[in-house]
Amino acid sequence: MKKNIFTKLVSGASAAVLVAGALVGCSNTEAATSTEKTATEQAAVEEATTETASATEEKAGNYRTLDEIKESGVINIGVFSDKSPFGYVDENGEYQGYDVYLAERLGEDLGVEINYVSTEAASRIEYLQTGKVDIILANFTVTEERAEEVDFALPYMNVALGVVSHDDNVVTSLDDLTADDEVIVISGTTAETYLEKNYPDIKLQKYDAYAEAKTAFENRNGIAWANDNTEVIAFAIENEGYEVGIPSLGSADTIAPAVTKGNETLLSWLNEELVTLGQENFFHADYEATLRAVYGPKSDADSLVVEGGKL
Repeated sequence: MKKNIFTKLVSGASAAVLVAGALVGCSNTEAATSTEKTATEQAAVEEATTETASATEEKAGNYRTLDEIKESGVINIGVFSDKSPFGYVDENGEYQGYDVYLAERLGEDLGVEINYVSTEAASRIEYLQTGKVDIILANFTVTEERAEEVDFALPYMNVALGVVSHDDNVVTSLDDLTADDEVIVISGTTAETYLEKNYPDIKLQKYDAYAEAKTAFENRNGIAWANDNTEVIAFAIENEGYEVGIPSLGSADTIAPAVTKGNETLLSWLNEELVTLGQENFFHADYEATLRAVYGPKSDADSLVVEGGKL
């Protein structure tokens, strides 16, 4: 189902405008009849306006409903393309990873093809609000601020923040950083907002793309890299010369799919689907298929995986 299928759905609303004119020099009977017609026509206008307003109110967001997605035969899912092992493009040009494994199952159970849309962290909310994607599956940590702009479904993974550094200069506490030290973050991530709020004196190097942040860190542009702990741990395992000196920072959070604010039909289906998948331990299978090789045979899937949205 890994196909790039681009569709453009254009929907519009039309309203009928009724115009009534008064006739000059009519008899009293004709005037009365004209008045009755004008009242009837005005009522029709008001009814049409009310129906249009109701339709607009029912679907205020820029999104496709569940039925519209099914009818089109395609669902647009936003994922990362450079963030192994969660969302990335392999050497064959195919999307792979923990989030993609879930996306494939969603498409299968919906009976539609998948159009993968590559996203950066800072673009996730925008892509939902503009209708560019139907669902975001891109390591999207649930926060109160984000929940004001998008609707999160049930969680499927646990997460916290972590800090990775070069193994010849391991950072074990942010309190030890000097005024000259800089920490690399990706714009639009919880690492950025957490450090700005809790460590306002730490200098941050911000990058829009994961690949840019990775390259800057490898080139020692910053003393450390703060990101989701699931990602920095995977990075340190897959690349020699790095160590996660701070494996957990801040609060324990969760990662969940997100849809456009107000898209109740798709959100409801997603939640029901996640509960059903939990009954078959789907995310443990996802872990075995995509993460076990990275985190190692002794890693504990239960510490990361959330089944059926139950914490």
